[in-house]
Amino acid sequence: MIEGLERVLEGHDQPGLTELRGLLEKLLGREADGHFIEQQTLQPRGSRVFRLCFVVKGQTRQLIVKRLRPEIAQRTELIDRRWLPAVGMSDHGPALLGSVADPDGNCVWHVYDDLGCYELNQKQVNRECVSAAIKMIARLHTQFACHPLLGEVRLHGGDLGIHFYQANVRDAMYALEVCEPAPQNVQLHKRLLHRLYDLRREIPQRAQMLDKCGCPETLLHGDLWAINVFVIPTAKGLLARLIDWDHVAVGPASYDLSTFLMRLPLEDRPWVLKLYREEMSRGGWSLPSSDDLNSLFETAEYARLANRIIWPAIALVQDQASWGWEALAEVDQWFEDLEPVLSCENKMQVATS
Repeated sequence: MIEGLERVLEGHDQPGLTELRGLLEKLLGREADGHFIEQQTLQPRGSRVFRLCFVVKGQTRQLIVKRLRPEIAQRTELIDRRWLPAVGMSDHGPALLGSVADPDGNCVWHVYDDLGCYELNQKQVNRECVSAAIKMIARLHTQFACHPLLGEVRLHGGDLGIHFYQANVRDAMYALEVCEPAPQNVQLHKRLLHRLYDLRREIPQRAQMLDKCGCPETLLHGDLWAINVFVIPTAKGLLARLIDWDHVAVGPASYDLSTFLMRLPLEDRPWVLKLYREEMSRGGWSLPSSDDLNSLFETAEYARLANRIIWPAIALVQDQASWGWEALAEVDQWFEDLEPVLSCENKMQVATS
């Protein structure tokens, strides 16, 4: 019997706690001798991810519990139980142990093995760890290139190709155009609209560039920040795993590659890209030139920035949210600070008129 389960997330006002505690008891062993020690909130802002510590049969056991919207939970379960196993990559996923739904259907709780303190350090680059990670990412992309399951991934996840760029630019325009800025926000409003109008004019050229480069569609993690990449030492060597598959989707490999490279120091990006090229080549795919890659990366980054305009703009229109203009000013600065992912002098020239 696991003592203290009634104290798990006590006082956090979370839905589905009874069901979560029942799942924890099942996973830890109903007949096992143990007790709950402590918990740690890993995402204080959202209060939806926690580390739980137990002692079971004299051994410390740490688990991660995560509250998800049902549709996101379904994607992660498909990744863990269907999509990654289909290409022999089960060991590279999120270490999902079990799931249980809130009785009202508002959320699903996932329980994961705690992978420990092995997340990728993007500031102090360990070449062995980054190499293991980028090889695994390349393998994921090559194994899923043009895979028959991509239709299923697109249905449950989404599309992060040129459609993602088009939709975000246009949706951001729809919301931003009807915002009514106070005098101090007029210039910010105009500046962001002009950025979006430029991006809209560039849609045909950016679509053409994607076609020209011939990058195959594949399964994308969709959020390849270093905090979502773990490289774990094992008896057989380093094992790279990806967590937080909330944004899994279909699209060009350049979308994931852009996110991953941008979180590394500029001086480390060339050798990481070289290694990725070599791995992709072994899988039968060749990457475009660095200049062309920069153009593809720029398309992905602009799509993400346009997406970040949508939500504060909607909040301003619908709720007159005071934080909206501050959030938009931050996005405007991100536009201003955006630089090529790779140190290439040539950037894609797109028509602006």
